[in-house]
Amino acid sequence: MLYAILAYHAEGVVESWTEEEDAALMEDLLEINDRLVSEKHLGPAARLGPTDSAVTLRGKGLGLVTDGPFAETKEQLLGFYVVDYPSMDGAVAAARELRSANPTAVYEIRPIMLYVPGASIAAGDG
Repeated sequence: MLYAILAYHAEGVVESWTEEEDAALMEDLLEINDRLVSEKHLGPAARLGPTDSAVTLRGKGLGLVTDGPFAETKEQLLGFYVVDYPSMDGAVAAARELRSANPTAVYEIRPIMLYVPGASIAAGDG
């Protein structure tokens, strides 16, 4: 089963890190990333750009594009991982490992429901 691990953090805090602090955190996270890839549990993962560069599309018809993220919150969605585990327990364990590298982040784990029959994005594909 595929799960999304959504990484939330206060964007201002992340932007305040020095290049060295950010590089050290990314090194720790990439160790986890590399292990999950070698175990064939990790699919796509990404660090998202700043929310002040985001736009939101909403409304009737073709919709209206507005600046910024969809909601004002203290924490912003800054990245995500797609993992493949037989149960939620495996996805939670992976998120706990990510949190051990970045203890000030919040991780939300959600099942991914595929809506295209026959589509596969499992970590072991490709």
